[in-house]
Amino acid sequence: MNENPAYKSGFATLIGRPNVGKSTLMNRLIGQKIAITSNKPQTTRNRIQTVLTLDEGQIVFLDTPGIHKAKNKLGDYMVNVAEHTLNDVDVILWLVEPTNFIGAGERHIIEQLKKTKTPVILVINKTDTVKKDDILAFIDTYRKELDFCEIVPVSALKGDNTDVLIQCILKYLPYGPAFYDEDTITDQPMRQIVAELIREKALRLLSEEIPHGIAVTVESMKERGSICDIEATIICERDSHKGIIIGKGGQMLKKIGSQARPEIEDMLEMKVNLQLWVKVKKDWRDSDILLKNFGYNPKDIEMGE
Repeated sequence: MNENPAYKSGFATLIGRPNVGKSTLMNRLIGQKIAITSNKPQTTRNRIQTVLTLDEGQIVFLDTPGIHKAKNKLGDYMVNVAEHTLNDVDVILWLVEPTNFIGAGERHIIEQLKKTKTPVILVINKTDTVKKDDILAFIDTYRKELDFCEIVPVSALKGDNTDVLIQCILKYLPYGPAFYDEDTITDQPMRQIVAELIREKALRLLSEEIPHGIAVTVESMKERGSICDIEATIICERDSHKGIIIGKGGQMLKKIGSQARPEIEDMLEMKVNLQLWVKVKKDWRDSDILLKNFGYNPKDIEMGE
């Protein structure tokens, strides 16, 4: 472990409304794809820990689900996870869109941030979509709402200014040895990342109303020689959804599998034989038992997990 007395290590959380680019920013900072991205809300459901190890310090990022007004038990769980994280970390990164308009969703987050003593860095994302001259006005709009310790405009997509952001985060971390070995990138079990990659492809390929109502479970992952056999099930809420996910002659399910497989192969660094099934579990998002089965355990929150 690092014996350097000037070494820093600590926890940073990314918060923000759904779709502001939290997972894209995390993947950009880490330099690898860990968090799944899609343009649909509720993409990130669990807290994902990723680790960035540098010469001068180690940042452990918690990527939380978006903070929003919950509509069901899954929604409650996700909002709880996000809001609990605020007091457990050394610095909060609040990601917002480049705009002069502060909507109800952002106001809700401002109220949560006012209750915490943790330093908050405002990150204005998607600067590649606006004129440079306008960014100062956006900074001004937000600065009136809360006392931020730093305000950093970035483009997660293009990587603009992300190095400045990393230096800002390090400023607020305590001195101390690294929490993880330098080759650790995430604490997510491989199975969970595989399930998330499959879910990402399904989210991207399926129509609007279905994605919220799906979960993916990996039933088995077995290596045989240089091949990994993976069996996974996509869980949906209705029989009609099952038909759409499978598609005509199994075409949609094939498409989901063929898009997920190369990314899983990259991650595992081996050939993958992926088999997908679809099962219906009615209203799983409002069932404590099923939520637990799919890895969303409300107890995790209470323990500050």
